[in-house]
Amino acid sequence: MDARRSAGVPPAVVGASRPRFGTVTIRHRGRLPHSELDAGVYFVTFRLADSLPAQVLAQFRSERQSILATAAQHGRELSADEKQRIAKLFSSKIERHLDAGAGSCVLARPPIARSVMYAIRHLDASRYQLLAWCVMPNHVHVVLRLFPGQELAGVINSWKSFTAKQINRILGRSGPCGAVSTTII
Repeated sequence: MDARRSAGVPPAVVGASRPRFGTVTIRHRGRLPHSELDAGVYFVTFRLADSLPAQVLAQFRSERQSILATAAQHGRELSADEKQRIAKLFSSKIERHLDAGAGSCVLARPPIARSVMYAIRHLDASRYQLLAWCVMPNHVHVVLRLFPGQELAGVINSWKSFTAKQINRILGRSGPCGAVSTTII
């Protein structure tokens, strides 16, 4: 090897093994399909049921339904552009309303925020690797890497079920606390 023409490190071995990234599963939960990658990294947002004004939800549903109806009318799957438009409905419009602090904002109360934190951290290192999280007054953001064989829906359901029960217990009430969760790979 000519040292004058070397980067100082040996070249990669031809035919070296490539990392296996896992299997992608498409889940249809009555809405748009969600892609889940075995051992994938996800950004998740879940929120309180009262965190979005009714008119915002109605507008979101109407716009989403219009896009879905157009694709169905033409007898085809959603295009990449249509999927992106629906994703943008949540990512920009809905997030803007969540960040404005609508609703009861009970997650700002320290005992409630601690119960949410406990729920998120409880399964860290057993079902997923927790990378980052933030409890906001009316919603929660989490970044996690699922361990192989774990399903995102199950993880989110466990968080929402536990936190709804804890919030109701702390507030001395019953009924729904969380309503929506969104996943972004």
